[in-house]
Amino acid sequence: MTSDSTNPPTAAPTSPAEGRVRPSSDDRDDRIARALRGFGPLGLLAMLVIVVAFNPAIKSLLVLAWAWRSRTPWRDIGYVRPRSWLRTLMVGLVLGAAFKLLMEAIVMPLLGAPPTNSAYHFLVGNTAVLPAMVLAVIVGAGFGEETFFRGYLFERLGKLFGSSVSAKTSIVVLTSVVFALVHIPEQGLAGAEQALVTGLAFGSIFAVTGRLFPLMIAHAAFDLTAVAIIYWNLEAVVAHLVFR
Repeated sequence: MTSDSTNPPTAAPTSPAEGRVRPSSDDRDDRIARALRGFGPLGLLAMLVIVVAFNPAIKSLLVLAWAWRSRTPWRDIGYVRPRSWLRTLMVGLVLGAAFKLLMEAIVMPLLGAPPTNSAYHFLVGNTAVLPAMVLAVIVGAGFGEETFFRGYLFERLGKLFGSSVSAKTSIVVLTSVVFALVHIPEQGLAGAEQALVTGLAFGSIFAVTGRLFPLMIAHAAFDLTAVAIIYWNLEAVVAHLVFR
């Protein structure tokens, strides 16, 4: 006669709910990150929120939030630490200031632009608004516009177009046209023409280097030089340096 202890009780079958493996929080986060990086509903919604944000500084903060939450490498949006911050600062300042003088003295006169920018003529000798304008140039233009138009749009369009030379060329042209169009309401045709040339130059540099910090500094220096020229009422003088 055998003992019941030799026949261990059969374990009760688990229910489907108990047998299902629940995704971990990391798995859920990965799904959200992948969705934000993609072009499905969540990815497109994130793009829409960033694009419709009116202020360039807000756009850039949303871009950084998107990159962090989507686990997009910072390098992919151009945030690459320079080997030398001092050298990057100096090169950016010189490049931006020289580019602005070139635009004012040669490029814009050739395009038939008026010698003065009527949209910002209120800056002439206006010390009261100078601090706010300088802040807007550094934060909005240098940091904000470069993060969005070069860093973010290049990353998003690069996922769609690829990384070939023809794809990068198309991205440079497309982002430059968009950059020009957003300047029309405030600065008119001349402002859009200047933005188009600037976008093509900065976009080409970014397409080759993939580094955003030098362009941020150059863009800020470009606009700060413009502010200085207007403030000291030197627009007409610079515009007629080459073409009398």
